[in-house]
Amino acid sequence: MILAEIFLPSDFLPVFVQLGLALAFVIITMIVTHSIGPKNRGRVKDEQWECGIESVGDARAPISVKYFLIAILFVLFDVEIIFMYPWAVNFRQLGWAGFAEMVIFMGILLGGFYYIIRKGVLNWD
Repeated sequence: MILAEIFLPSDFLPVFVQLGLALAFVIITMIVTHSIGPKNRGRVKDEQWECGIESVGDARAPISVKYFLIAILFVLFDVEIIFMYPWAVNFRQLGWAGFAEMVIFMGILLGGFYYIIRKGVLNWD
């Protein structure tokens, strides 16, 4: 009974009106663009193109594992670098303890980077 008194249907009326207007806008826009848009069809227009290059060959061509390994390493190091932003924002409040923790973090990060360079992971053959 208490929840029914807190959340009255009239409280959500602006949300439902906004949702209804947004849906109506999308539906009306789609109908209008399909009805007044150009409808030029032809053999050349319906051909598949990829980045301006004609599609030739099998879509399941083998891709080197190096490509995926470099992509994963990029994401890994990129996400680790994101952790430096909150540290930089709160640098003064963290003091010397925060600085020491960041030095340890950077040491581990650079150690991992040195390891992948020594293993030759980033060498593209």
